[in-house]
Amino acid sequence: MAEIVSEEQQRRLSRNIMIAAAVALVLFILAAIVTVQTLNDVDRYETRIGEIRTIALADGSRLHLNSDSAAEVRFTKNGRKVRLLKGEASFDVTHDPQRAFEVEARSALVRTVGTSFNLRLRPALIELTVTQGAVTVRCGNHSPRRVSAGNGAVLQPRSLVLTHLDPKVIRQRTAWRRKLVHLEGETIEQAAGEFNRYRAAPILIGDPRVSSLRIGGQFHIADSGKFLSALQSRLPVRVVDGEDGSVMLLYRDLPPRANSGN
Repeated sequence: MAEIVSEEQQRRLSRNIMIAAAVALVLFILAAIVTVQTLNDVDRYETRIGEIRTIALADGSRLHLNSDSAAEVRFTKNGRKVRLLKGEASFDVTHDPQRAFEVEARSALVRTVGTSFNLRLRPALIELTVTQGAVTVRCGNHSPRRVSAGNGAVLQPRSLVLTHLDPKVIRQRTAWRRKLVHLEGETIEQAAGEFNRYRAAPILIGDPRVSSLRIGGQFHIADSGKFLSALQSRLPVRVVDGEDGSVMLLYRDLPPRANSGN
């Protein structure tokens, strides 16, 4: 037999439905407000090609961004969080044992309470260099590892390799902070790749024989012309300028040596 619902019960049911809908609406509005506030608390910093920028953060720390790089920063009363989106960044972190400083980069998380370190996003890996203090780094499902000053790590989704770094290597990796490209016998292909980080029009290699030649020296990031002049004076390399500002490196065949015999 069908249950008969009284008029009073119908009014009560309608009232409960309206109250539930109103509560749901209020909760939705509150969630939206929190979301907007959270998004508004995120500061984004970026650099153009050829630009190096230093940002003073709210806690006294400093964020240094290399050319064509971007990062998001969010500070709360409980933590200090940075997400490196692209490129390379160096961090001078103010000591605060109450609020850890965390940097997320792809699948890696670097955590410290105060130190200095450098992170570079390469195509297939992340390169960590610690210059002062120590950090804890975690990558993917790997257990956290401690990395102290003078050491680094190569981070990939499925591997975390710690490395001891010669002071010369550390100076080379952080030379960009002084607006320098520091070369220690890198191949021309590697050197061109470093300069291309600061050039709108690239240096191209037009002959495979050029790629494996090696060169050393220090050059200002904005003065790739000095680097190109060094190539031509020290190595069998010919530089051809393109109409779009690019540069092509070609192998310069040396003239045959004159026969000194009779």
